[in-house]
Amino acid sequence: MNLRESWLLFAVGSAFFAGLTALFAKLGVAGINSNLATLIRTVVIIAMLALIVSLRGEWRPDAPITTRSWVFLILSGVATGLSWLCYFRALQLGPISKVAPIDKLSVAFAIFFGVLFVGEAFSWPVAIGGALIIAGSVVMIVF
Repeated sequence: MNLRESWLLFAVGSAFFAGLTALFAKLGVAGINSNLATLIRTVVIIAMLALIVSLRGEWRPDAPITTRSWVFLILSGVATGLSWLCYFRALQLGPISKVAPIDKLSVAFAIFFGVLFVGEAFSWPVAIGGALIIAGSVVMIVF
């Protein structure tokens, strides 16, 4: 397996950095408006991505971006922004140990949306894994 091209490596990295995001966001949002905190985070992300795209010479795509891609990328950006606004406000008001598990219910939503809209397979492992994620979130929230 080529680790530089492995989706698994990037997925684990995503989970690790998302965990750090919760910690750093909780500490950073203390005492300031959660929307302003989200804006600051977003500006940092834009600067980071602009630097990475510049260093890799990726400003010009190999192929033109279709209207369909634009529409779905814009919708994804809107959904991300709304998610972040909700997440930062939730972290401001509640403990990481309760907010993060609820946020991770996004996995169950993603499974549902993947099956419903993209035609991904709904198998027993997917069903059991999704159910365990939901059950784990419920346990962490209730107890």
